[in-house]
Amino acid sequence: MTTLVCTSASDAATPATQTRSYPSFSSYMRARQPVLLRTARSLTANPSDAEDLLQTALTKTYVAWDRIEDHRALDGYVRRALLNTRTSQWRKRKVDEFACDDLPEPEGLPAADPAEQQVLRDAMWRAVMKLPARQRAMVVLRYYEDLSEVQTAEVLGVSVGTVKSAVSRALGKMRDDPELAPAA
Repeated sequence: MTTLVCTSASDAATPATQTRSYPSFSSYMRARQPVLLRTARSLTANPSDAEDLLQTALTKTYVAWDRIEDHRALDGYVRRALLNTRTSQWRKRKVDEFACDDLPEPEGLPAADPAEQQVLRDAMWRAVMKLPARQRAMVVLRYYEDLSEVQTAEVLGVSVGTVKSAVSRALGKMRDDPELAPAA
């Protein structure tokens, strides 16, 4: 038994023997495409995106061709399809990065000296060891073991508020440590 794995949306909606052809749509599209493309370009910053937007709107118009009663108002229908499609794209869009001319990071960052990093780690650990046992346990669990405040509270059998206040006091003591002052 052969299973059909992939079909296009038009194949799924229409049997293969029945293909719709609208000569009036083809003539409309050829006549009005430059004007509609200008409208699409006004909705997007990129000419390629404008072409894709127009193609999507024309596809929606083609699918609804039978349902459109007044073919004299087609430009308005397509413009509304352009606007609705662009609005949908805009709402779905998630911007993680922005293109820019200049790179935000400076060129040639100096490599960190491994000896200085080790000196800082040693000073940090000595500062942690100066803390009272309870605060030291909370700082180690929170920052070295990367546990949340809730998890730290569960491990130590204390409330979350106790963890928050003890860690805050411990970090304050570490900020005042003279060995860590040059690092800040």
